[in-house]
Amino acid sequence: QVQLVESGGGLVQAGGSLKLSCVASGRTYAMGWFRQAPGKEREFVATISRRGGNWYYATSAKGRFTISRDNAKNTVYLQMNSLKPEDTAVYYCAARLKDEAARLKDEHDYWGQGTQVTVSS
Repeated sequence: QVQLVESGGGLVQAGGSLKLSCVASGRTYAMGWFRQAPGKEREFVATISRRGGNWYYATSAKGRFTISRDNAKNTVYLQMNSLKPEDTAVYYCAARLKDEAARLKDEHDYWGQGTQVTVSS
């Protein structure tokens, strides 16, 4: 069983930055970040392989967000820069029982409780 705990969300003005963290209990696997805005489906944001050598981003995140991990701390990060109001959502950390990064929700086995990110205009 893997437990994931996110932190780092908050309220920020457009153009600002936030850094999300997700601490995982137990063995670390490929990890991902997803987000869900009110009334919308949960969508992929970024993912990183277990060893950190491969990563993928949603089009909306490319050039603004950076996913990274520190396996010694069992932690994955999402650095978010140049935030926009449309980035407002609950951000979820996810883990899958494989080493390779993946973009689909159904490919992930464990989920955190989410952290709210609100970007004001």
